[in-house]
Amino acid sequence: MVRAAFAPEGGKSRLCASVRPALRTEYVRVIASSIRKGNIIEREDGQLCVVLSAESFHPGKGTPTTQIDMRRLSDGVKVTDRFKTTEQVERAFVEDKNFDFLYADNDGYHFMNADTYDQIQVPEDVIGDQKQWLQEGMKVILSIFNEVPVGIQLPPRVTLEIVETEPAMKGQTASSSYKPAKLSNGARVMVPPHVSAGTRVVIQTEDGAYVERAKD
Repeated sequence: MVRAAFAPEGGKSRLCASVRPALRTEYVRVIASSIRKGNIIEREDGQLCVVLSAESFHPGKGTPTTQIDMRRLSDGVKVTDRFKTTEQVERAFVEDKNFDFLYADNDGYHFMNADTYDQIQVPEDVIGDQKQWLQEGMKVILSIFNEVPVGIQLPPRVTLEIVETEPAMKGQTASSSYKPAKLSNGARVMVPPHVSAGTRVVIQTEDGAYVERAKD
């Protein structure tokens, strides 16, 4: 049987832990098709791995399977396992805690626990692509496994200013094709043609999609 650890669905993580942690680990048995990004799985060799992606396949003929791409916590090596979708695995408990983002430097990303004021350093691998949406003072949720941060959840939306985009053309409407724009944090997104530089817009942190003009 394969064991796995879990963060809440939608949690973001990119790392994997020691072969057998000294701290007590609690597990829950689930089917392979329920595994999600951010879960921590104990493989047959005893290695603990954070799930990078999980995809189920349902062929017209044959047995449905779930492919899970992971990164070992012990050495960072990526591994892939394939299971029958109904095969039992065990995932370990991951604790969610509230943190405020402080700053980033060459050592990583620094956060402060909103309850205890303790500070924690998170490697860039754990933050992943979401680093572009981090803002000073932003409240996030860090998933902690055996006292090690393995995932991060950002607020669903951020507000940023457009600093560069094509000028709005007369007659264009919100339903016209979107155009590229550069935000104040350097990220590039697609926005409606009627939106111009200097406009503050709301962006989804999950996929960088434009939501609306900011109301502030």
